[in-house]
Amino acid sequence: MIEIRVLLPEHYDHLVSLWEKAGLPFRPGGRDSREEICRQMEENPDFFLGAFLEGELVGCIIATFDGRKGWINRLAVLPEHRRQGIAQILITGAEDALRKRGAEVIGILIYEDNVPSLNLFQRMGYLVGEDILYLSKRDRSES
Repeated sequence: MIEIRVLLPEHYDHLVSLWEKAGLPFRPGGRDSREEICRQMEENPDFFLGAFLEGELVGCIIATFDGRKGWINRLAVLPEHRRQGIAQILITGAEDALRKRGAEVIGILIYEDNVPSLNLFQRMGYLVGEDILYLSKRDRSES
């Protein structure tokens, strides 16, 4: 049975391993560094959720809130545990945490070729904003 728990700084190495096994890009010199992730975990512990099966971290999600809009980030499930509803449970948990903070709009950015994630979020009621372009300005390339 899947157990959803708040991730703690001591889960960092397991989190990174999960991202790597799930095929998520990892930026250890920037936003995904141990220091940065642990700082965020301490500031917003309810925004870091893990799905555990028999003590093993098999899925994760990170939420962020900018004071106006909530964001879902870094959703990952181990390949051998996909299509079992774990991602949906994690998304619902992140949505609940964001709504408790006051988020009335929740967004997610998905790479265009990530069709499984796009389909999942659309099934969960998310709409594609085809009139929006994503732009970024980075102070460091590894951020």
